[in-house]
Amino acid sequence: MARIVKNADERRGEIISAARELFQTKDYDKTTMQDIMNKLGIAKGTIYHYFSSKEDLLEAVIEDIVDEELRRKQELMNSDRVKKLPALEKLKVIITEDTIAEENDRILDSLHHHENTEMHTKQLGRYIVKLAPIWASIFIQGCEEGVFKTDYPLESAEFILAGVQFLTDKGFYPWTEGQLERRVRAFTSLIEAQLGAAEGSLSFIYDQIISP
Repeated sequence: MARIVKNADERRGEIISAARELFQTKDYDKTTMQDIMNKLGIAKGTIYHYFSSKEDLLEAVIEDIVDEELRRKQELMNSDRVKKLPALEKLKVIITEDTIAEENDRILDSLHHHENTEMHTKQLGRYIVKLAPIWASIFIQGCEEGVFKTDYPLESAEFILAGVQFLTDKGFYPWTEGQLERRVRAFTSLIEAQLGAAEGSLSFIYDQIISP
């Protein structure tokens, strides 16, 4: 039987996909590099050619999740259902149809390990840089429609994403439920002020964050 030779990008993507599946179903801590090798039927030299450690592979998996989320959001905003909506409706859609945490909860929880703090911070920054332009495009449309007023749509998007992500993530600090509730209650008013939006126009943000 002829030996199948895969190009580097294809093989690397295959390893990331296998690791992502195992990290989510079996858990990152319980998955070994040998498990991934067994799943793919590859040699030790192959996997270590692309990834020097399991931590290195986890970072690639997180980057894959962020890139997938970017593609999803771009496709969502360009879909026939969404692209002609007014800005407030688009903002509601991009918030309420965010499933990245739910679908990858076990993988993302692994970022909360003390030894992964630097990786967690780096990947949060990458998430903000990748996703903020999509949010900024909604803010620009809102300014054109007169529902928002800001001279800094991209920077507003970066501040909002960074604030919500950091201040509700127990992986950065073990916030109490009371501390989280206090922040979430303030988010709507703070974001409305940031965007120059009418009071109460973004109340759906609280409902989405606080919903079980």
